[in-house]
Amino acid sequence: MGEATVRTLAGRTATPSPIEETEARPAPPPTLMDRLRAPRRPRLWFEVLLVAVGYWTYSLIRNAVPERKHEAMRNAGRIWEWEHRLGLAFEHGVNHALDSVGWLIVGMNYYYATLHFVVTVGVLVWLYHWHPGRYGATRLVLFATTGVALLGYYFFPLAPPRLMARGHFIDTVVAHHTWGSMASGNLAGMSNQYAAMPSMHIGWSLWCGVTIAVLARPVWVKALGLLYPAATLVVIVATANHFWLDAVGGAVCLSFGFGLSRLWYGRLSYRLPKQVAVRRADAEPEADPEAEPEAELRTA
Repeated sequence: MGEATVRTLAGRTATPSPIEETEARPAPPPTLMDRLRAPRRPRLWFEVLLVAVGYWTYSLIRNAVPERKHEAMRNAGRIWEWEHRLGLAFEHGVNHALDSVGWLIVGMNYYYATLHFVVTVGVLVWLYHWHPGRYGATRLVLFATTGVALLGYYFFPLAPPRLMARGHFIDTVVAHHTWGSMASGNLAGMSNQYAAMPSMHIGWSLWCGVTIAVLARPVWVKALGLLYPAATLVVIVATANHFWLDAVGGAVCLSFGFGLSRLWYGRLSYRLPKQVAVRRADAEPEADPEAEPEAELRTA
């Protein structure tokens, strides 16, 4: 029997270059941080549980913050004074003007009580279904925004305009006997009345609006996304639930949320892949049918 010999098609042995040897080396295994940061397909049961527990925890902590009525009233007076110095104390005029249109202010009361939750949950569901690769990072923005708002409630208790003794604002929920707002009427005891800074109605609506405007395709949907936080600003002022400076606080919290998400994932959440690549650990690399054999085995 003869000996087996291996030779190249050119008839000589090829020596791989250092560059080829480097490229042939397997990539190092991902670290724990790489695995944690990698976009992954969200699991429905986990997300429902996470959102429910997250909101319950937020509400619990928010309502557990000492109300400190005297300090909250003093801060409201300061905010009102600052806005007058800036020449932008328009809340009183908006509140009284829109309250004179009964059907409009009643609609705004229900807007304030419902869309804050409905639209936010709707955007989360949309992200989960159509943008699973971006869902986790964008959800982190929302959670971080909401979490940092608790610092504002604790360190800067603030009464809303409708509770100011000398502001002469109209509490539109009480005046028109509408339901929904836990900040007025019979449900007032279930919510911290002096946690107005920052406004999470603005923080959440901005998160929804920016997400829709960036990721949606139809132009009219993008326009609705941009109009939503603007309409929410009008509503929170018209119903005397917030000063416009509370909205600025909500925008600052949202900026923190975007910054934290970018720091964790290395890029803005909207720039992550839309879909999550499904990889099987036991999958073998497929052979390239167009590749020529590098060597042939012959027996002498």
